[in-house]
Amino acid sequence: MKARWLVLALLLAPVMALAGAIGSPAAADPNKQILERAERQQADALKLWERLVNIDSGTGNEDGLRDVGAIAAEELKKLGAAVELVPALKPAVGDNVVAVLKGTGKGKILLMAHMDTVFGKGIAAARPFRIDGTRAYGPGVSDDKGGIVAIVGVLKILRDLSFKDYARITILLNSNEETGSRGTRALIEKLAKEHDVALNLESGREPDGLVIRRKGSARLTIEVKGRASHAGGSPEQGRNAAMELAHQVLQIAKLGNPDKQTTVNVTVLQSGDRANIIPDLATAQADVRALVTDEFDRVEREAAELAKNNKLIPDTVVTTTLNRGFPVMDRNPETDRLAAMAQSIYAEIGRTLRLESSGGAADSSLSAGVFTPSLDGLGLIGANAHTDREYADVSSIVPRFYLLTRMMMELGKGK
Repeated sequence: MKARWLVLALLLAPVMALAGAIGSPAAADPNKQILERAERQQADALKLWERLVNIDSGTGNEDGLRDVGAIAAEELKKLGAAVELVPALKPAVGDNVVAVLKGTGKGKILLMAHMDTVFGKGIAAARPFRIDGTRAYGPGVSDDKGGIVAIVGVLKILRDLSFKDYARITILLNSNEETGSRGTRALIEKLAKEHDVALNLESGREPDGLVIRRKGSARLTIEVKGRASHAGGSPEQGRNAAMELAHQVLQIAKLGNPDKQTTVNVTVLQSGDRANIIPDLATAQADVRALVTDEFDRVEREAAELAKNNKLIPDTVVTTTLNRGFPVMDRNPETDRLAAMAQSIYAEIGRTLRLESSGGAADSSLSAGVFTPSLDGLGLIGANAHTDREYADVSSIVPRFYLLTRMMMELGKGK
């Protein structure tokens, strides 16, 4: 671990000398060859983007994930990559796409993006890819079809420049990121350990940001067991699980901690299927996010205490379970060095990057969790993910292609 960080520190030392403190990068002349090629790639990038967005590939949609993966694999094979399909571990479905390019240099770079979206079947047909002004719209257009487009576009630029000054570039396209990458976590961690750095192609933040810190995620499940009874004839004989669940939900919603940026949001409620029966079972799920790992322990402990000691309906049984998902991606010196490199490069084309924290979890948390220096938000700029208002900024194609290409050229050199 220390050796890997030392390698990265030595690699980035010249960049740090130029960039100085984060937020004050030194400007250098742009690489005109890269800039020109990024501009040439825009038309092809838009065509690929449209193809990908117009395929429904929600997590669990095996057919859609296969189709997106096939398009991506075809593009990567054209670039000379050795492509392997690695099935996601159950209960996740779909194949992960792993592609490898080998060069003559020393640096080993892992690029990550995901193929799945949060949208169900039929949404792509209802809201197909479209461009309005400088914004592209459609399901998954920024989260994360734009990331796949950026990877392909940048690799084309490196090919056109005959750039081979890297030991290995590995591309991982995940099939189940939106549900916590449970089917791909082991693969991500394995690949991350094999590389010097991991760059995650989640969408860039408006107006022009990278993500250097992410919250961890967890799912809290509340289950209430009661007793069924006729809702009109003998309600007093029942023990209303739905009423008890409502009571628990109101309490659990208060477990967030604004001072520590911990959030607990109840998102799914289920109980009963007939209006004239007192329900004997009710469940709820809550999304939990935290910047401090200990906060997950606190939420788990206090939710269990509420379930045991603060009930509304006698003779009901309340249980709570916290399933941890992505770990916290915390800021560290290695992240800062990568961010300084990115800022210095972006300054070459007269642009400034903003460094941000995110409440959303992502695969960079997994690569950072095994101590591989990781940077996130390197995809095309977008906003309103997970909604019907999701969009991406078409004008970000050229500058983002330039940024990632230059970063890969610098990182590829190795020590």
